[in-house]
Amino acid sequence: MHKLTLLYGHPANPEAFEEHYLHTHLPLAAKMEGVLRLELTKFHAAPDGSKPAFYRMAELYYPGQVEIEKSLRSPSGQAAAGDLPNFATGGYTFIIGTAEF
Repeated sequence: MHKLTLLYGHPANPEAFEEHYLHTHLPLAAKMEGVLRLELTKFHAAPDGSKPAFYRMAELYYPGQVEIEKSLRSPSGQAAAGDLPNFATGGYTFIIGTAEF
């Protein structure tokens, strides 16, 4: 199984981020083709109690690399990716890998 991970940096306005993320972005992402499972994480602290390196993480699981590429190129994938600058003011990083259970 392959995984597309999206790491969000700390936004300038967390309340505005959450509003847009929950009510606009996630509905767009939910339409992406081929996603087997979606996991969302909101970080609270680093292990030592300090501010975590990232604000949020989204993990999208796919059967394979081909399905990730197809999903990202699809109209729904392009809509979700195109929405990122609208709310992810702290920046974002995409990582693709193989999930090992």
